[in-house]
Amino acid sequence: MKTEILKVHNLRVYYHTPLGPLKAVDGVAFNLRTGERFGLVGESGSGKSTLALAIMRLIKPPGRIEAGQILLNGQDLLKLSKDEIRQVRLTKIALVPQGAMNSLNPVMRIKDQTIDGILNHMKAISRKELNERVFELLERVGLNPEVAGMFPHELSGGMKQRVCLAIAISLNPEVIIADEPTSALDVVVQRQVMLTLYHMQETTGVSVLLVGHDMGLMAQFVNRIGVMYAGRLVEVGSVREIFKSSLHPYTKLLIDCPPTLERKGEFKGIPGLPPLLLRPPSGCVFHPRCSKVMRHCSVEVPRLHEVDPGRWAACHLYGNGEI
Repeated sequence: MKTEILKVHNLRVYYHTPLGPLKAVDGVAFNLRTGERFGLVGESGSGKSTLALAIMRLIKPPGRIEAGQILLNGQDLLKLSKDEIRQVRLTKIALVPQGAMNSLNPVMRIKDQTIDGILNHMKAISRKELNERVFELLERVGLNPEVAGMFPHELSGGMKQRVCLAIAISLNPEVIIADEPTSALDVVVQRQVMLTLYHMQETTGVSVLLVGHDMGLMAQFVNRIGVMYAGRLVEVGSVREIFKSSLHPYTKLLIDCPPTLERKGEFKGIPGLPPLLLRPPSGCVFHPRCSKVMRHCSVEVPRLHEVDPGRWAACHLYGNGEI
């Protein structure tokens, strides 16, 4: 059985506003295993990207990590100083950010941006070794070494995203967090980027946390899925089990939303709107949109608990318990 390299326990991230705290991540707990591809999926505003940034310790005011643990190989990242967490980033855990166009420096060549992170951790390295390392990284993500001398505006969206991936793997981290790595890309380029990430993960054995909203993409890439809604995890399980027999009504709606070639007719989305996290509904936050709502759903908050071996759900349809 694979060991757990990353453990998130009872993580709470709030954005403090004049109207009160917005609970973007509210008591989330999950584990990432060694060599695993874990998907975190949900609608926009469900807290996925906030969770990814919190794991990297990149939450800025008015956001604040209120409570919880983020254990990377047993080391609690929340207890590290700013200098200590800076040394952990890129060497042990790295982020492929959402929107490569905004994450790359427009006035620096790709080579210099890649070298920047390496030099922050490895001082005793020659210029020749640095250049060779950059060329090797670009080749690993399917880019021509000539890209090293180019500026971001000279690259396509897919090429820029691959550059971000090359920077993320530059110091061989154990965990990579990919936050919607295919956003704003067309479907052909999306596939190319995901194939690059897949082959890189297969060859290095790095653990990947993929954040996104596309259930079809998750089905093709990840081993397990965690479904988020309104800052909380509502279901966790293997990709095969979740698509075969999802437990939570929200998960089923997410799976049924994308159109298929076999089913024709009117496009149907999830009824209603996601809740305002400043004033979420009482009880189960999904109950105003749920077709299987029961009387006590509006009163009692369901706990994420193990319904079957390896299957977790936060729903009153399956009793209650704690993770």
